[in-house]
Amino acid sequence: AVEQSAAGLTVYQYPSMDELAEMLPSVMTQLHIKSVIGIGVGAGAYVLTKLALNEPSLVEGLVLINVDPCAKGWIDWAASKLSGWTSNLVDIIMGHHFSTDELTENKEIIQTYRLHISQDIPQDNLAMFYNSYSSRAELQMERPVSGLNENTATTVRCPTLLVVGDSSPAVDVVVECNSRMNPTKTTLLKMADCGGLPQVVQPGKLAEAFKYFVQGMGYMPTAGMTRLVRSRTHSASSVGSTDGVRSRSTTNEGANCAEPDNTAVHTVEMTA
Repeated sequence: AVEQSAAGLTVYQYPSMDELAEMLPSVMTQLHIKSVIGIGVGAGAYVLTKLALNEPSLVEGLVLINVDPCAKGWIDWAASKLSGWTSNLVDIIMGHHFSTDELTENKEIIQTYRLHISQDIPQDNLAMFYNSYSSRAELQMERPVSGLNENTATTVRCPTLLVVGDSSPAVDVVVECNSRMNPTKTTLLKMADCGGLPQVVQPGKLAEAFKYFVQGMGYMPTAGMTRLVRSRTHSASSVGSTDGVRSRSTTNEGANCAEPDNTAVHTVEMTA
């Protein structure tokens, strides 16, 4: 959006996260796309979730990496703390993407991303985008209760795969998001030995999980699944893997992710 400042100068106002989500239906119309399986990371995951809440008919499925359904909270505080409460935007962004251990080890991926963020992205634009994300509203959604409000609850109604690395700074907020999702349509994938960017650190394993996800929706029936192992955390009982292609009507049977206080959380693990 463009606004007039008090001095009469034209000032660009970066759209909010809600406004970005509201733009997507017109983009899809322009491209003649009827529905999507959306994949988003961080802010992109937030925007896609908002789209699914606003326009459920446009979204067939979601793969959400490091999604935070809350307004600015502890993860933002942690990022600021990590950067020493400075105004160094690059450090703050790095604190969002990587854990303290990853930043301390300073591996090649850290150096690569630091250079990318500081040199390849216009800093004024990055600052506006970050401020927009930091000003996001909490996603208004609730976990439906079977037999009570499953048809009326405000929730994401499409199959959803939540993804987070087990040492990512986003672990807690992704688990919080899972607690607000429909347990019959949501699977939580916590990737072992992985930090803040599973799509970069373990792209092969994430691709395998994505194939499993879309196969469960009725797509890619001939794709081979070789690495997927399912287990249940916080529980002694096991969950068997599902073989073959399931119909869309039974896509999410056995993939429930219930709240930690009464039911074990299902975790999908990738093994070599």
